Amino acid sequence: MTPRPIAEGTVELDDGGDVRRATAEHAGGEWQGAGRGLAPGGLLRVAVWDDPMVDPQGMDVRSGYVERFWLSVLGPSAVLALRFLADRLDRSPGGLAVDLEEAARSLGVGGTASRHAPLRRALERCVRFGLARPRGSGALEVRRTVGVVPQRHLTRLPGSLQEEHGRWALPPDPGTLPLARRRARLLALDLLDATGEHSLVERRLMRWGIHPALAGEATAWARLRMAEAALAGGHPAS
Repeated sequence: MTPRPIAEGTVELDDGGDVRRATAEHAGGEWQGAGRGLAPGGLLRVAVWDDPMVDPQGMDVRSGYVERFWLSVLGPSAVLALRFLADRLDRSPGGLAVDLEEAARSLGVGGTASRHAPLRRALERCVRFGLARPRGSGALEVRRTVGVVPQRHLTRLPGSLQEEHGRWALPPDPGTLPLARRRARLLALDLLDATGEHSLVERRLMRWGIHPALAGEATAWARLRMAEAALAGGHPAS
């Protein structure tokens, strides 16, 4: 299935495509609930889902875009689970084991004793919508960047969100894009270095008039540079 560019910083699957079919293809035909095969309170092996079709132009799962538009599609528990796992994968990019019981309580969604426990359902929704994929029993690959919400889901959002998404998707001026991207990245890096508050950086950039797509991309870039610098024991290079 071929991704269709919508605007700088975004990718969408063809309208006729189905996220479930695409995910099953990416997973080599594996299509199962993420919570199946996991012992109650057991460990979930988590790794990064690297996707060259989406990652270069995608939005970080902790971005304002996901909070505004994917939230209505996935639900709050799934978004929280994605962000929780992405934070840990930033610190352990080679993968890690997550204690499901501890993760559920950290997120405030109760225990995992039941197969219908909130965290298990949240992980299954992430798989269903193509944001995670199973890799054998008790293992999951998770996206740290996502594409735009598919059109069939956008049409189900409230009218105000659909209008906001339309403004968000307007492409930046191509003539000034390289300079605007570099400026946004440098500002994001400085803000993140000074405040350490990931959630504030993207909103501050947009208040300064930076295009929402560039603000999200710059924040994700700065977060990655900071994580790499922390692992290397140095300071991020611009």
